[in-house]
Amino acid sequence: RAVAVINVHASGPDWVALDRVHKEWHPDGLVIGDPLTLDDKDQPARKRAHAFARQLRERYALPVVLIDERSSSVEAAQRFARERADGRKRRRDAEALDAMAAAVIVERWLAAPDQATLLP
Repeated sequence: RAVAVINVHASGPDWVALDRVHKEWHPDGLVIGDPLTLDDKDQPARKRAHAFARQLRERYALPVVLIDERSSSVEAAQRFARERADGRKRRRDAEALDAMAAAVIVERWLAAPDQATLLP
């Protein structure tokens, strides 16, 4: 089950929602997707993700790890399609894709924490 999907808008993250989740869950650390390109190049989304990770670290004084998120949306879409075929998801559940992609990223960290990059 997803804890929360918190969108980041052009104006920045929803700090009220993030503060609420932080207060409720008291995490020991944070896992952030690192949007690398397929050829390991930087892109604007990666710079924004790293800036967001730094903001989180400063705001909550917690370690932040970056996990390669390449193909996480594809994997989430495949999981969603399987669950729809099995009757466990409905078309209107499509907003759950972001939560599934986040779950894929956290599962990758749990499966291989040594492949995470600790935000310097």
